[in-house]
Amino acid sequence: MREYAVVLLTAALVTFLTTPVVRMVATRLRMMAAPRERDVHVIPTPRGGGVAMYLGVAAAVLVASRLPALQRTFDDSQTYAVLVAGGLICLLGVLDDKWGLDALTKLTGQIAAAGVMVLLGVQLAFLFLPVADIGTISLGPQLGVPMTILLTVLTVNALNFIDGLDGLAAGVSAIAALAFFAYSYNLGLVGYDQVASAPALITAVLAGACLGFLPHNFSPARIFMGDSGSMLVGLMLSAAAVTATGGVDPQTFDSAASLLPLTLPLLVPIAILFIPFVDLVMAVIRRSLRGQSPFSPDKMHLHHRLLSIGHSHRRAVLVMYFWAALLSFGAVALSISGGTAELLVAIAVLLVVGIVVVLGPRARRAAREARAAELVAQREKSRADHPTARAVRSDSAVPQPGRAGDQVPSPPAPGAKEPVR
Repeated sequence: MREYAVVLLTAALVTFLTTPVVRMVATRLRMMAAPRERDVHVIPTPRGGGVAMYLGVAAAVLVASRLPALQRTFDDSQTYAVLVAGGLICLLGVLDDKWGLDALTKLTGQIAAAGVMVLLGVQLAFLFLPVADIGTISLGPQLGVPMTILLTVLTVNALNFIDGLDGLAAGVSAIAALAFFAYSYNLGLVGYDQVASAPALITAVLAGACLGFLPHNFSPARIFMGDSGSMLVGLMLSAAAVTATGGVDPQTFDSAASLLPLTLPLLVPIAILFIPFVDLVMAVIRRSLRGQSPFSPDKMHLHHRLLSIGHSHRRAVLVMYFWAALLSFGAVALSISGGTAELLVAIAVLLVVGIVVVLGPRARRAAREARAAELVAQREKSRADHPTARAVRSDSAVPQPGRAGDQVPSPPAPGAKEPVR
C-alpha cells in the first residue's frame, strides 16, 4: 500500500506543478475556450490541461517501475499499453483543443488509440452473464477485441460529455479511479489476483493525476483539462475496468451465499461509471429524437439541469460528486462484504435522501435564490478582473486629444476590420 501511496503522490505532485506551465503555453498558443451559449464560464479560459495530467501519469509509472514491490506489474505489457495509448489519445485531444476537430475525425482517432491499447495487451478475457445456462463466457479475439474497443470509446465519450462544469470531470474521475483501486486491491488481498497488479497501478496513477489537477480546475477554473484530459481519463478508466474485471474468471469467486458476488465484476464498472454513462445515453436519445447528430452539443446534460433548477456552480459539482461516490464505493463495498441486505438498504436510503435533498421544492427554491445572487456577483467580479476590462479602465483614465465634448472612437474588436477612411 505504501508503494501505491508513493505513486499516487508522485502523479499528483507532478501534475500540480506542471499545470501552470501548461496553462502559460496554452495561453501563448491561443488554446482558449471562448464562452459559448451552452457554456457556464464567462471569460476565455486556456485548455489543454490533459498534457499536465499525462506528464503526471508518465512520471508516476516511471517511479513505479523502480519500486521493488510494483515491478511485478510490468511483467506483462498492460501498463505500457495504457501509457502508449494514453499518449496517442492525449495528442489527439491537444489537436482538438487547438484546432477543433470534427466528430468523425475524433471518433476515428479514439478507435485507433483503443486499437493500439488492445494490440499491446489490454483485452477483455472473460464476461459473466447472470443468465441460466450461460454463466462465464470466455472471449476470444473475435469478441474480446471489438468489445474492448467499444467499451473504451463509450467511456471516453462519456467522460467528455460530463466535462461541462469546473472540476466536475476531474473530481468524478478521481472518485471512479479510487473506487476501482479499492476493488482491484481487494481482489489481490483475498487471493483472486496479485496485490501488485496492473489495474491497481493504473487507477492509483490516474487518481493522483486527477487530484493534482483539481486545485487548478475547481471553480473558478484557471485551466480546463480539454479533450486532451477527458479522453485520456476515459481511456485509462476503460483500461482499469478491462484489466480489473476482464482478466479474472468470476466463477472462481465464492458464490455459495448468493449470485451477487458473481455479477459484481459486471456491476462494479457499471456502478462506478454510472453517472457518465447515464448522461451519455440520455444525450444520444435526446438528440436522436430531435433528428440531430449524437455529437451535436446542447445544454441539457445532468449538470446543466442542476444549474437550471437553481443550484450554484459549486453545489451542482458537489452533488455530482456525492452521487458518483455513493454508487462507486457502494458497489465496491458490496463486492468486499459479499452483498449483505443491510448494506443494500443503506445505499438505497442514502440515494433517496440525496435526491430529495437536491431536488425537493424547498431546496430548489433556495438554490434558485442563491444561484441568482452568485451569478450577479460572479459576472461583476469577472468583468472587473478581466485584463481587457482593466485595460479599458486604464485607457479611459488617460486624457484624449481633441476639443471638449468630442467623442473618441473606441478601438475595434479583435478581428474586426478597420473602417474605410
